[in-house]
Amino acid sequence: MVMTTNTSTSTDANTGAGTGTGVVTGAGLDTTAHPSTDAPASTAPRPRRVDFAKAARPVFRALIGFDAAAREGLDPALVELIQIRASHLNHCAYCLHMHTNDARKAGESEDRLHMVPVWREARHFFTPREQAALALTEAVTLVAERGVPDHVYAEAAAHFDDPELARVLALILTINTWNRIALATGKTAGTNER
Repeated sequence: MVMTTNTSTSTDANTGAGTGTGVVTGAGLDTTAHPSTDAPASTAPRPRRVDFAKAARPVFRALIGFDAAAREGLDPALVELIQIRASHLNHCAYCLHMHTNDARKAGESEDRLHMVPVWREARHFFTPREQAALALTEAVTLVAERGVPDHVYAEAAAHFDDPELARVLALILTINTWNRIALATGKTAGTNER
């Protein structure tokens, strides 16, 4: 698609957030600097990455089993919200694309999908139970920054019984693993290779 109008805002390719500093030329070229992706231009083809599912079949199957066991009995909408939020935090475009599409197919509203990254500022879009799961997702995903604070864990424990809470934790662990596999193996957003 070719843009024919100049604009002073652009969208960050990693987060989908407007940067407000880019320039889109009449030819549709975004001249915004993206610090996390700016690298010298190379004409060399991207090096081939391992096909994890084929190269480590037993590990891959074990992860699929772990993922299936984690989500068992959990509300499918909650499952997708957790996976979407972790994928945002990990900058995993591949998983983010997959799980937002899965959420839409399951009937999730566009309004709620757009509010996931800013759920604290848009709490009215999410139930207290979903908010507790999103806070726990953030804490576990960013565990190296400050651990899992007691108040975050206590809030989750107030909304989920022990078996549910264990499955929510397991789901957070699996999506973080899937994010890292997708990023390490160079999965391309939009291909939905499962």
